[in-house]
Amino acid sequence: MSTKSDMFWNCDGGTVLEDLRSASTGLTALEAVERLKRYGDNLLRPEKRTDILTLLIAQFKSPIILILLAAAILSYFLHDNTDAIIIIAIVLISGLLGLWQEKGAANLVGKLLSIVQTRATVVRDGSAKEIAVADVVPGDIVVLSAGSIVPGDCLLLELNDLFVDEAALTGESYPVDKVVGPVPVDAPLAKRVNTLFMGTHVISGSGKAVVVNTGRQTEFGRISEQLRLRPPETDFERGIRRFGYLLMEVTLLLVIIIFAFNVYFRRPILDSFMFALALAVGLTPQLLPAIITINLARGSKKLADKKVIVKRLASLENFGSMNVLCADKTGTLTEGVVKILSAVDAYGEPSDKAMLYAYVNAAMQSGFTNPIDSAIKSLGQFDIQRFEKLAEIPYDFIRKRLSVLVTDGRVNLLLTKGALNNVLSVCTRVESREGESIDLNTMRDSIDKLYQDYSAQGYRTIGIAYRNLGETVSINKSDEAEMTFLGILVLHDPPKAGVAGTLKELRDLGVDVKIITGDNELVAGNVSRQAGMENPEIVTGADLRVMTDEALTLLVHDIDVFAEVEPNQKERIILAFKKSGRVVGFLGDGINDASALHAADVGISVNTAVDVAKAAADIVLLETGLEVLIQGVREGRRTFANTMKYVFMATSANFGNMFSMAGASLFMSFLPLLPKQILLTNLLTDFPEMTVATDNVDPEMVERPQRWNLRFIRNFMITFGLLSSIFDYLTFGILLLVLHAGTDQFRAGWFMESVVSAAIIVLVVRTRRGFLRSRPGKYLLTATLVLVAITIAFPYTHFGKIFGFAPLPVPFLLMMGGIVLLYIVSAEVTKAVFYRKMGN
Repeated sequence: MSTKSDMFWNCDGGTVLEDLRSASTGLTALEAVERLKRYGDNLLRPEKRTDILTLLIAQFKSPIILILLAAAILSYFLHDNTDAIIIIAIVLISGLLGLWQEKGAANLVGKLLSIVQTRATVVRDGSAKEIAVADVVPGDIVVLSAGSIVPGDCLLLELNDLFVDEAALTGESYPVDKVVGPVPVDAPLAKRVNTLFMGTHVISGSGKAVVVNTGRQTEFGRISEQLRLRPPETDFERGIRRFGYLLMEVTLLLVIIIFAFNVYFRRPILDSFMFALALAVGLTPQLLPAIITINLARGSKKLADKKVIVKRLASLENFGSMNVLCADKTGTLTEGVVKILSAVDAYGEPSDKAMLYAYVNAAMQSGFTNPIDSAIKSLGQFDIQRFEKLAEIPYDFIRKRLSVLVTDGRVNLLLTKGALNNVLSVCTRVESREGESIDLNTMRDSIDKLYQDYSAQGYRTIGIAYRNLGETVSINKSDEAEMTFLGILVLHDPPKAGVAGTLKELRDLGVDVKIITGDNELVAGNVSRQAGMENPEIVTGADLRVMTDEALTLLVHDIDVFAEVEPNQKERIILAFKKSGRVVGFLGDGINDASALHAADVGISVNTAVDVAKAAADIVLLETGLEVLIQGVREGRRTFANTMKYVFMATSANFGNMFSMAGASLFMSFLPLLPKQILLTNLLTDFPEMTVATDNVDPEMVERPQRWNLRFIRNFMITFGLLSSIFDYLTFGILLLVLHAGTDQFRAGWFMESVVSAAIIVLVVRTRRGFLRSRPGKYLLTATLVLVAITIAFPYTHFGKIFGFAPLPVPFLLMMGGIVLLYIVSAEVTKAVFYRKMGN
């Protein structure tokens, strides 16, 4: 790209188009493909690769696995060929299993994300078409309207009343009024009024612009690169990380001790090293990343069937952990379909003039289509052809007003509508019954009473005002002054049928619903009570302004409704809940909801939301309503429960077996299992655990939010690992002292007992109920039974001989079976005592 385009804001549109070798008719499809190859995807960070080679390499990135492979290769060159090949083969098979799981999950997730992909409208081959934002390239002509995300750094070519929210980049809280034409070369970002920046979004109006920079070459991209921005760590991700640290500490300590003791006893260094590494592999839940991914992908697929699309997989677990849901009342407690009840004057009497001016304002504003304007325009009872729009001041969340300047050929009228008190604040006069303009102060008390009466009945109110501007043809915010109050538009959005039952069901699931709304305290209170909230505790935006963050964190649990809330206060409320230890979901679909969606543990939006809200959300609902969310919460909890099952499996029998083997190696004259046998044991016990994503979940595991509890996991690991070790040492004693097994028979007997017990214990620890009172999934049960059969038969096969196992006589089999049966009964008793002591 040339120097001209490096300072494109100082150039006219024609120069930049020529420099980019583009035109107002856009790029051709072929040219766009070539530029996409040249400049890369329009992303702030590279998309995670999911091709087979990348996923395969990822299976072997663990340092323990790499060291083990290196040791096996060294063993091969030291002429221990068979063992080395077996070890390498087992590691490769384990890696391929992980690859198969993750590739399937990645493909599924890709299909789901394509449903809610953020898109941009560009001109290609002379006509407008929608494409993924990631496919936008320099030279593309983008078409923008209210609610659109700006897909790159662009120079404006044409516009119509275009206002853009640049708060994310410049900190400017008011929408920026954009213009066409060069600005000085030294203009700071906030003064480049002819430029659109990636990461910002259109508040109102429309326009066309040429894309100059994309991805990390944009201003937003440079900032994110410097700060290494990433989504906030979720509660689930934090739990996984801490669990990983716990296992790493235990594994490292055990490996060092075992290796040191074996060397001290003058055993071959390479054998001791590979034994210690094989133990480390057995202790490490290698399949945990794959199990988590397939669990989340499977849960996402189930939710997609229920019209819920999960964009960020880790958020699904948080969906289940969520214990607070913050949402606007509109569309949550109410139908979300605004109806016009009436338009009245300052006396509370019907006013056609107030209705007409509201209609003209709604029909001629160019901001994002909203329910109120849609309701006004749906009346369709006015002929407004005599009016011509001259200018507009779009709605913003500080003024809470929208104004349009129109002419009827005789006078130029500024028509304003918005929140009643905000409209009254710019009025000095009020229109009387006779059509005369009188002092507002004479009517202020009666207008306030009307407002109170309508609000107490649950009706929303919109103020209507006007001002004669004579021959003025352009306006700014300062013109919203000395206006004449005309009347009130009364709106009705009735509560949803059955919403009280839905809120009760969410409460029964342990999810508190908190309402955050811009409506006044009286309206919010009325609707909340109709929705089944008894005596709701209400706090207003004005209260929040004088409340410290510390005070809000302490009080936030007791507040049911946040009324008259300003956009920047939504994020503050979300953060207060998080600081108090809650897992927070936020349901938002508006232009001003992006920061709160990003701050929440689970950002939820709807497919009809503005682009900026959908882009910030973790989860997108294809249908609105709390009923859909309830299904999502249940599925999130099922997914979490099945993930925790794998953690419990990996930290009970597996951990106990490896710990026992480590201890036995210190006092036995031979290694209890050879490295290749340890790896085979680890591989076989992984097979049933791979089916855990399909397992049934007990109803009580879905009834309450579940969260990572490292203390609970550590206690579980110690309790059940110790129990497993007791039976392992019992097995050692019986094999050596009662059955007088030789080395190969000992290894075969213990291999059989450890694999079978680890497989069956899965059916015990998967539930808090009794072993026979909870039905496992058919795939888990089948995999377990098949594994038991294969394990019992293995020592009698040719492969058993290759692995160094000897066939076992019948008394050995009966004794091993008795030990396993006693172990299962003991595990059941221990489980009942453990959960009773630890609590549920």
